[in-house]
Amino acid sequence: METLNTLQNGVLLILGIAAFALEVWALVDVLRRPAGAFVAAGKRTKTFWTVIVVVAAAVGFVSIFSVLGIFGVIAVVGAAVYLADVRPAVRQYGGGPRGGGRGGRNQGPYGPW
Repeated sequence: METLNTLQNGVLLILGIAAFALEVWALVDVLRRPAGAFVAAGKRTKTFWTVIVVVAAAVGFVSIFSVLGIFGVIAVVGAAVYLADVRPAVRQYGGGPRGGGRGGRNQGPYGPW
């Protein structure tokens, strides 16, 4: 029974670290995007998303060992919404290593190559 408990704690720790890594990834990404890209993409402001993702990363850090608690789940959802919805829309307006637009790397007259 002790090994099962240890295994469950290990799995929860791995999930907590993965969730925190997701939140840090969203935080780094939101900080690298220009503020004008959020408005151009028709999304909420950069300040709004920065606050959401900073709070998510802070809660994620505190709840690494209890990632399945309500606050841990809400933190993951906040970061996931940014990464799944806002990031693709904002990405095409620049910022970051492969920020879109005509100024992006490997960009031809008809799109990326």
